[in-house]
Amino acid sequence: MGAFAQRSLVALQNRFKLDQYLDSPRTYMASALHIGPLPLDGRAFLAPMSGITDHGFRKIARRFGASVVVSEMVASDEFVKGDAEYTLRAEGEGITPHIVQLAGCDPRWMGEAARLAQANGADVIDINMGCPAKRVTGGYAGSALMRDLDHALTLIEATIAAVSVPVTVKMRLGWDDASHNAAELARRAEAAGAALVTVHGRTRCQFYKGHANHAAIAPVKAAVSIPVVCNGDVETIEQARAVRTLSGADAVMIGRAALGRPWLVGRIARGLEGADPGDPSRAAQAEAVIEHYESLLTAMGEKAGLRHARKHLAASLDHLSHEGTRIDASERAAILTGEAPGQIITTLRALYARPPELLAA
Repeated sequence: MGAFAQRSLVALQNRFKLDQYLDSPRTYMASALHIGPLPLDGRAFLAPMSGITDHGFRKIARRFGASVVVSEMVASDEFVKGDAEYTLRAEGEGITPHIVQLAGCDPRWMGEAARLAQANGADVIDINMGCPAKRVTGGYAGSALMRDLDHALTLIEATIAAVSVPVTVKMRLGWDDASHNAAELARRAEAAGAALVTVHGRTRCQFYKGHANHAAIAPVKAAVSIPVVCNGDVETIEQARAVRTLSGADAVMIGRAALGRPWLVGRIARGLEGADPGDPSRAAQAEAVIEHYESLLTAMGEKAGLRHARKHLAASLDHLSHEGTRIDASERAAILTGEAPGQIITTLRALYARPPELLAA
C-alpha cells in the first residue's frame, strides 16, 4: 500500500472513531435556546478570536458539538472593499449556523458589510463591541464604543436595518471599573432589535488580566429578555455550570481554552446537558489537529499556513504534555519550526499514538 493510500485509510479509521464519539447518546435541554428564530442544539459557544477561529477551526469545533461558532472579527469597510484577508475570515461553507462578526465605527460600512455577509450565506451577524486591542479601539471600534452608547446604537440600528437575519452584540462590562454600562447597552440593543448579547466579564482596561467578574453580568441578564451569553475564564464543565449560576446567563462562551483543542467547546456543551463525555480518543484528536493544519495550508498557501498554524500546534502539544505524553525538545522543534508538512503530520501522528505516562501526584 502506498503512503498516500495508507494515510487515507488511517484518516478514515480515525474519522469513524470520531463519528462514534459524536453519535453517542445525548440528552438535550428541555427548552432550546434560540437566536431570533434559529434554534440552537446546546449552550456552549466558541468565541470569535482573531488569528484563531478561522474557517477550518470553526468547522471542526462545530462538528465536535460546539453549539455556536463565530468567525474571526471582520473589519466592515475592508470586507466591503473586497480585502482578501477579511473575505477569508467571513467564510462559512459547511457551518450551520454561520455567524459573521463585524467590527467598525461607521454605520454605512456596518450596514453594507452586514448586507454582503448575508448575501454570502451568513445566518447571523454579530457586532463586535468588546475587542480591547489598541489597533481596534484606536479606530473607535470594538470596546471603545462602550464610551459612547449613542454612537454604538447607531451602528446596531444600521446593521439591523440592512439585513433580515438576526443580529447579536458582543460587549464587555464597560470601558473601566468606573463605567460598568453593559446592562444599559444591552437594554438599548434589545430595544433596537438585537436577538442576543454576549458579555465578557472584564472591562476593556483589564484586557485579559485578572479574573472575569461573572457576577457582574447578572444585571445585564436582569435588564433584558433576550438571551445573554457569559464569556471569560471558562475552561471546564464545572466552571461553565458555576458561571451560569453566578451570572444567570443562558449560555457560556469559551475562548482561549479551546486553542489547540477544537473538541473542548463541544465537550462542555454536552457536559451542560448531562454527564461529562470526556475527550475524544487520541486518534480522533490527532485527526482533528491534522485536518485543521491541512486546512490552513490550503486556505492560506503553504508559507503563510505554516506560520499561522504554529500557535495552534504549540497549544496542541502543550495539551498533550499536560495529559502525560512525553514530547522531547527535538520533536517539538520539528513540528513548530519544520517546513515539510508531510513530516510534521507524521510526527504529530506518532505523538498522539504515544501512550501517556503517569503524571506525578
